[in-house]
Amino acid sequence: MPDPRPGGRILRAAIWSTALLVLTSALAAIWPASLGPVHAVVSFGCFLVGCALMLSAFATGVSRSRTEAVSTAGLFLLADDVAPPDVRHVLRGALAVQVVAVVAAASVRPFTEVAFGILAPMLGVGLMSLWGAREGRFPPRAGALPSAGAEECGDG
Repeated sequence: MPDPRPGGRILRAAIWSTALLVLTSALAAIWPASLGPVHAVVSFGCFLVGCALMLSAFATGVSRSRTEAVSTAGLFLLADDVAPPDVRHVLRGALAVQVVAVVAAASVRPFTEVAFGILAPMLGVGLMSLWGAREGRFPPRAGALPSAGAEECGDG
């Protein structure tokens, strides 16, 4: 069933990736010898995807900053009412759960592959950034020409 909120796919990705990370964190903390490497691979994959999403969000934010006053805090952390409260709660909540799960697992098994889990919350930050870049509401930039006006002036 599609999510009617803007960026619904991003919100679902945040929820499902958080569930996967919590599951692998818990299982790796219980059975570090057999599931620690699996958790390390999942965590490193989350880290890489999160980094890629943040780079993509940054590029989109730079593009949007020509006509909108895009703030760093708004883009990456959904500050300043960039997102509706329900979206902020889902994305920030997913990030918080990810951090708690991986820190708890790494605390239980600090010198094993389980400790690689602390890299994984980058995915939560990346998804939050992607939502902000694609769906965030930023005020218009003072003195910016609309894109249609830029074409009329020969700047397009």
